[in-house]
Amino acid sequence: MISDPENPEWTEADFAKAKGPEALPAELLAAFPKTKMGRPKGSKSSEKEQVSLRIDTEVLERFRAGGPGWQTRMNEALRRAVAL
Repeated sequence: MISDPENPEWTEADFAKAKGPEALPAELLAAFPKTKMGRPKGSKSSEKEQVSLRIDTEVLERFRAGGPGWQTRMNEALRRAVAL
């Protein structure tokens, strides 16, 4: 294990006295606005199921090249392929 004296491993006491973002100045928090991440609202009740699937690299790259929303576009393409 490598030891860094300028950045020692935290102890239980360090974790106990740690503070969250509410301890930061307002101007600093304003510089880092919250971004929307995670599932869209309402998706918890959807009829979707998480699976593990091996996809050809070229196919995956093509969908990802379209930017955010590639999983939704892939799902739509699969729905069209099975005529839903």
